[in-house]
Amino acid sequence: MNKTLEAGCPFCDAEIGEATFAESNHFRAVYNISPILPGHSLVIPKWHIGSLLELGDEELGEMMVFAREVVRTLLTAFHARAFDWTIQEGAEAGQTVPHLHLHLLPRMEKDLPHPGGWYPLLQDNITAEAIDSEGRLRISKEEMDQIVRHLRGAWRNNS
Repeated sequence: MNKTLEAGCPFCDAEIGEATFAESNHFRAVYNISPILPGHSLVIPKWHIGSLLELGDEELGEMMVFAREVVRTLLTAFHARAFDWTIQEGAEAGQTVPHLHLHLLPRMEKDLPHPGGWYPLLQDNITAEAIDSEGRLRISKEEMDQIVRHLRGAWRNNS
């Protein structure tokens, strides 16, 4: 597999390191610049890959095990008891950044009016203001730095 970065991809850009709070050999966990709910994070490959179907079996296993550990950290760091995972793959599914990414959302009781309420928010963002678009409301650099520091500490404590 060709493990290269792609110019212009926000997940391949060196600045992604500022949002990174955990890493495995081939994957990183980053805090979402435009979280739907507190704790909304992403697991992304460290190289440019567009599809889950392009991962080898070992890489897929690593991604899932790593994501499970990231979820444990998010649950602790955000005092949550539940979580959602989602992957939008392909433009037809709402993927706007063509780099594989798994959304992880810690969930708390009554964080939304209905337990599945995050999905309509995701769909609204896709149709009105794309989930990964520049136009979506973003947290400030200061907020990002504070949250990432907190998550790095939580990752160290949970590892």
